Amino acid sequence: MKGTYTIFLLIVSNVFMTFAWYGHLKLQEMKVINNWPLYGVILFSWFIALAEYACQVPANRMGFQGNGGPFTLMQLKVIQEVITLLIFTVFSTVLFKGESLHWNHLAAFVCLIAAVYFVFMK
Repeated sequence: MKGTYTIFLLIVSNVFMTFAWYGHLKLQEMKVINNWPLYGVILFSWFIALAEYACQVPANRMGFQGNGGPFTLMQLKVIQEVITLLIFTVFSTVLFKGESLHWNHLAAFVCLIAAVYFVFMK
């Protein structure tokens, strides 16, 4: 069950992370924060990133084998990276209409799946 909670928290964390890192670009495109100074955008992103950390840190603590979880440190990192790229792909293709998937993106995802396979090999 800790593995399921860990992955769920990593997903939630990465949704917040993606909005913190790239959401301001969409808000700027929509002319919501067009006139904000850079420090205002940074503070806004940090506020969103606080929610990311509130999920990321417990996910890593709960999921880490050293704390009784099911994953090694390397496995946690690879899982997190795959989740990050999947969420970013959805975010960028849904919210930014100029972005689209190409064959090389799909090839990269196949490589990520292989990375997950290899990191979980005994």
